[in-house]
Amino acid sequence: MQPFQLNVEYWYRLLYECLRGTCYGSADTFTGLLMRLWFWIVIVGYLLSLIGLFVIVYATMRLFELRKREEAYYTELIAPPGARGAENPRWQHIQSLMESSDPSRWREAITEADIMLDDLLTRKGYTGASIGEKLKSAVRSEFRTLDDAWEAHKVRNQIAHEGSAFDLSENLARRTIARYENVFREFDAL
Repeated sequence: MQPFQLNVEYWYRLLYECLRGTCYGSADTFTGLLMRLWFWIVIVGYLLSLIGLFVIVYATMRLFELRKREEAYYTELIAPPGARGAENPRWQHIQSLMESSDPSRWREAITEADIMLDDLLTRKGYTGASIGEKLKSAVRSEFRTLDDAWEAHKVRNQIAHEGSAFDLSENLARRTIARYENVFREFDAL
C-alpha cells in the first residue's frame, strides 16, 4: 500500500488556470458562458445596490419630515394658556372623571392632571427627567403654588406605586385635584 501524497503543484496549477479563465477547458466553452453570466450578475447587483441606496436616502428624508410634522402637531396647545373664556378640554375631561363615584376614575383624573402638570412645567422651562426633578428645580418666588404641586404629585405617586391598594377617599381626590387646579390657574393654563 502506497502512502497518501498531496500534489500541491496540481492544485496551484488548477487555481492558476481558473483565475486565467481557462478552468476546466477553454474560455469558449461552458466557463466562458459562466464568466459572461457572472459579469451581468455583478452589473445587476450594482444597479440594485444603487436603487436600494436611493430608497434608503429617500425614506430617511421622508421620516425626518414626518417627525417634524408630528412634533409640530403634538406640541401645539389645545387651548393656549393665556386664552380666557376658552376652557381647556383636558381639564374638562379631568373634571368629568371627578364627577363619577368610582375611585378608579378619580385615580385616572389625578394621573391625567399630573400629566398635564408635567406638560405645563416643560412649557415653562423647568428641566428634569421627571416631575419631581422639575419641581426641585423650581424657585419658590416664581412658583407660589409649589407646595400644592408637590402635595398633589405625592398623591399621584402613591396611586402609581400602590395602584388599587391605595385607599383614595373622595375627599382626598377632590383636595388633590383642587391643588392641581391652583397650580394651573397660577400659570394661566385654565
